[in-house]
Amino acid sequence: MTNLNGKKRINICNIKIDNMSMNEVVGVIKNFIDNKEQGYVVTPNIDHVVKLQNDKEFLEIYKNASLVLSDGMPILWAAKFLGSPLKEKISGSDLFLKLCESAAENGYRLFFLGGRPGAALKAAEILKLKYPNIKIVGTYSPPFGFEKDENENNKIVRMIKDAAPDILFVGLGAPKQEKWIYGHKDKYMVPISMGIGISFEFTAGIVKRAPLFMQKLGFEWFWRLMMEPKRLWKRYLVDDMKFFWLVLKEKLKK
Repeated sequence: MTNLNGKKRINICNIKIDNMSMNEVVGVIKNFIDNKEQGYVVTPNIDHVVKLQNDKEFLEIYKNASLVLSDGMPILWAAKFLGSPLKEKISGSDLFLKLCESAAENGYRLFFLGGRPGAALKAAEILKLKYPNIKIVGTYSPPFGFEKDENENNKIVRMIKDAAPDILFVGLGAPKQEKWIYGHKDKYMVPISMGIGISFEFTAGIVKRAPLFMQKLGFEWFWRLMMEPKRLWKRYLVDDMKFFWLVLKEKLKK
């Protein structure tokens, strides 16, 4: 299967993932912006794959995504185990920083939505120090439960439209961020939208990201678990274990 950009997609547990390098992804997103097209990016990790098995709305969002990228070493391991290796791990947090760098070089406008109170603003301040030419045209951390408030959602859409960004980064966690983007993208009309989870907090230094060697070994999940055990233990130690059974079932089918 190919996506809108003619690239081959790899099937993992009924999720079609783009087999692309980081540089290829940045190039495709640049083309979207330069050609004034509209699309959105999703970055599946094993938690997403498990949720997608039973969430039809989330699955529909994935099927219509412009880019579906491999976030996490377990996705790469699964692809190789199933005989269709992927080129590279492209985590949302890494792509976020790469696109901020590209935006500074190309004059693209950015909007940061979501994160804990103050996280998006602090991330913007740090990125402006790192990339003096970066154009961050808006930041907003909405109140808890905002997605159920029509007035609040309308206010956010107006904020985004008025700011006219080229890329909208949404840090609300999955699947909330993807569902919000999918439900509102045709109202705010931004070339590229992307859910980035906890990336504002990583950039702002509010949450410490795993050391690079743990990321490369595929143990970033363990670091996150150690940082927030009460919140994340069930996700990583119970729910996400289903992923390995899903991969094994797919291997046995083949």
